[in-house]
Amino acid sequence: MSLAEIILIAIGLSIDAFAVSIMFGLTIKKPKIQEFLMPGIYFGFFQALMPLIGYFTGTYFTQKIKNLDHWVAFVLLGFIGGKMIKESFSINDNKLKENLLRFTAMLLLAIATSIDALAVGITFAFFEINILKAIIITGLITFCISVGGVKIGNIFGVKFKSKTEFIGGVTLVVIGFKILIEHLFYN
Repeated sequence: MSLAEIILIAIGLSIDAFAVSIMFGLTIKKPKIQEFLMPGIYFGFFQALMPLIGYFTGTYFTQKIKNLDHWVAFVLLGFIGGKMIKESFSINDNKLKENLLRFTAMLLLAIATSIDALAVGITFAFFEINILKAIIITGLITFCISVGGVKIGNIFGVKFKSKTEFIGGVTLVVIGFKILIEHLFYN
């Protein structure tokens, strides 16, 4: 898996965190520096942790399902991407409560937005990938996108939320198809 693919996957995975960060930015009038950084820290950490957990889980099962790995990657990425595309058409923006900087609220949001990354981590186990590089890139990209999401939410509002979720979902589906096609026709 190339660096460009890892970056695209990281961007696709960070879209949920971006959407929540936009919503967070909408809830505060004049964000302080910690209100910009906290979503990025929580979301970036969990977007890096979950693929690592998934990677080690997937590594355990890799040899058992080596002949099906491309199908597993295709199905997982397709499912995650399809879910994001479906959610991009949803109008439910009631995910955030008033006091989002509370530890439990941020923790729950960070876990909820990174569940997809766990499944992607499983697909990482099927390929020769430097998992440390992948999780660092994923964590940093999510951090930056989340901090940017707070700012964008604070400035522009919610009008871009569904478009970014849609693009993130399409990106994951396309990468899933690419993995499947490479294994079926070029391996």
